[in-house]
Amino acid sequence: MRPTLDAMNDRQRLGRAAEAAAARHLERQGYRVLARNERVGRGELDLIVRRGPVLAFVEVKARRTRGCGTPEEAVTVHKQRQVERLAELWLAARPWMLRGVEEVRLDVVAVDLSGTAASVRHLPSAFARGW
Repeated sequence: MRPTLDAMNDRQRLGRAAEAAAARHLERQGYRVLARNERVGRGELDLIVRRGPVLAFVEVKARRTRGCGTPEEAVTVHKQRQVERLAELWLAARPWMLRGVEEVRLDVVAVDLSGTAASVRHLPSAFARGW
């Protein structure tokens, strides 16, 4: 069964709000947002951020309830591989972005809306990269 247009719009609104909350959280931690919703090939990188010598590709996941687990549990192995592949493609097209970078990470920001107040958790190096 395909989701209705209203359900898709609601899911997109949730995703955009979660990405905005993640960006604000990371900026408060001293990161500079280089890109949001960056289209790469057939995929999209949620956030690309930098703080000093660290460049991070950030997958943002949000959940309204815990019925399907925590937001970070939704970052499947398939999604991890996709983010890694998209990050490689992004860097291959922009090698100058590695100037001064000592560490490239794949992070997750989990936005949990199941409680009375939203909880934002940054998980640096949430999954390993094979490059």
